[in-house]
Amino acid sequence: MWGMIATWRMALEGVQEAVQSLEQQASSGDAIEVAIKAVEDFPYYKSVGYGGLPNEVMEVELDAAYMDGTTLDFGAVCAIQDVANPISVARQLSLQSVNNVLVGIGAQAYAQKQGFEQKNMLTDRAKIHYHNRVKDLQTESLVPYAGHDTVGMVSLDTTGKMVAGTSTSGLFMKKRGRVGDSPFIGSGLYVDSTVGGATATGLGEDLMKGIISYEIVRLMEQGMHPQQACEIAVKNLSQKLIQRRGNAGDLSVVAMNHKGEWGAATNITNFSFVVATEKESLTVYRVHPQEDGTMIHEKATQEWLDEYLRERMKPLEVK
Repeated sequence: MWGMIATWRMALEGVQEAVQSLEQQASSGDAIEVAIKAVEDFPYYKSVGYGGLPNEVMEVELDAAYMDGTTLDFGAVCAIQDVANPISVARQLSLQSVNNVLVGIGAQAYAQKQGFEQKNMLTDRAKIHYHNRVKDLQTESLVPYAGHDTVGMVSLDTTGKMVAGTSTSGLFMKKRGRVGDSPFIGSGLYVDSTVGGATATGLGEDLMKGIISYEIVRLMEQGMHPQQACEIAVKNLSQKLIQRRGNAGDLSVVAMNHKGEWGAATNITNFSFVVATEKESLTVYRVHPQEDGTMIHEKATQEWLDEYLRERMKPLEVK
């Protein structure tokens, strides 16, 4: 049995490439790296990698993490700049016995020394997004921290090994050096090959408050189906935050267990995910949360898929 699940429609092309390798008995680690690199390299996805949205001083700071579900080894980079594929750096760090998480200039120096591709990740298109947002903030009451679509994936290969990975440019206009949940094991991702894995996207500050990815894996270990585990984790954390302070940020998760069964849940209306297994062909779903905390997964139409890409690739003008 093999399988892969990933957050957001933007993962489709990368997962498609990875699935072809999983069918040929590639490792879950290679599949995760291939799939996430495809998202990192595509300049029109403005929340990951090249073309990612900058921080408040117009720097692109990237976060990524990689976790091996068999050994429980992990690696992560936080606020790294000018490196083409943070996921690859994170994967290499997972092979080390110590120094598994590197931040800022330390992460960048390590990547450079190890020969990872150096690249200016700030594109002209991202600069336009930045300047337009600065102008909007002068006249409108906007929330500056918009845009936080982390790509997160869980993969299962034919040997039973599972891996999880994440990559993001974080919140648009974030404070310099801010890091969300994505590179933190337990919050942004968690995987155990004997149970399953989960990954999250949304408002990192709130996702961390529930250590939500670990919580989903814990629920699966107790015998829950991934769908039930995702729904309960999102519902419980959302309710707790609302009870404690009156609101909850965006919380969206996907999960897969060691049998290739999967689940996804959210508290927002526009979440999508991509999944493929040995039993199910590659499919993009849109998630519709219900009042009772359950989810309806709707297969995305070709029209919706095309519009998703059109919207992200449309020409931009400086306001």
